[in-house]
Amino acid sequence: MDAESLRQMENACSLPIAVAGALMPDAHVGYGLPIGGVLAVRNAVIPYAVGMDIACRMKMSVLDLPPSAIQEEEGRLRSALVKGTVFGVGAGFRKPKDHPVMDEDWSFSPVTRRNRDKAWFQLGSSGSGNHFVEFGTLTLERADLGLSPGVYTALLSHSGSRGVGGQVATWYSRLAMDRHRELPRELKRLAWLDLPGGEGEEYWRAMELMGRYAAANHHLIHRDVVRLLGADVIARVENHHNFAWKERHFGVDVVVHRKGATPAGAGVLGIIPGSMATPGFVVRGKGSAEAMHSAAHGAGRRMSRTQTRSRYRWQEARRFLAERGVVLISAGLDEVPMAYKDIHSVMAAQADLVEIVARFDPRIVRMAPEGERPED
Repeated sequence: MDAESLRQMENACSLPIAVAGALMPDAHVGYGLPIGGVLAVRNAVIPYAVGMDIACRMKMSVLDLPPSAIQEEEGRLRSALVKGTVFGVGAGFRKPKDHPVMDEDWSFSPVTRRNRDKAWFQLGSSGSGNHFVEFGTLTLERADLGLSPGVYTALLSHSGSRGVGGQVATWYSRLAMDRHRELPRELKRLAWLDLPGGEGEEYWRAMELMGRYAAANHHLIHRDVVRLLGADVIARVENHHNFAWKERHFGVDVVVHRKGATPAGAGVLGIIPGSMATPGFVVRGKGSAEAMHSAAHGAGRRMSRTQTRSRYRWQEARRFLAERGVVLISAGLDEVPMAYKDIHSVMAAQADLVEIVARFDPRIVRMAPEGERPED
């Protein structure tokens, strides 16, 4: 664990509203709270502790296609990933997609009201940074997820609430910082909004709307990719992180912020990805009290994007991918697998937090193309 992440968590736990904090094994430095940080507070919500990409989410659809289709029908699967969604900052659709989330009330907050049309334009899109849509093989060693043991073809996606989520985060983070000008510089980005109360309740309502909007994005991505293939879905798993929940821990009612952390209550299913060429895992939470029912949300970066771009070249990355049988449609150099921690070490470090249900190995991967600014 790097010293700066520990310092950020110590700062967070020094807040007068703080109850407890925990760092997941994928933790690395973030704005205010580390990514992979879990923070419980009393009667408040901290926008920066939720994160900029509110309700960033994982979704897996297990398909009725044989695993051999990944190689034998590679062209058709690649085409489905290309046609089924769009990537990039500001990316969206000329003909907006329909979903009930757009029929909800977006007028309660000035930022959601202003950005409703943008949200509709981007509905069903995938963003940039570490967001992806990919096909791979899912290996079940024992019966679970309503499936028999075996190897399956699965579709996995990772993205969040797009531009509107970022606008919500920015608006309410600035509002919180304005309300708490007394905070020292190192705590500035941990400014909070009170709950219950007008501004805190307004942010909470916007955050929950972004959760439903992010879920709608994944629903449409999976619906459209699966339709293009003419396949059927035989099992589903999904969860989001970068969110806050009202829960009870240590005998106290608290608001738990999971910034880049997966909910892992007893028996709760979740997805913990690795990288574009290393495995991810479907897990079931063990309900660890110390971790406040949380786990890692991925492998976690071991070096910054700038460091990655200066250290690695595509020639080395493509060799790494080829050795693992991964076909890459598009991605930025700052997302190469070498930029991430060893996912197996991360999983071993949280054996007390989650039980592994299945292993997912990426095979055909699409991310935002080189040159896109990250949204994560």
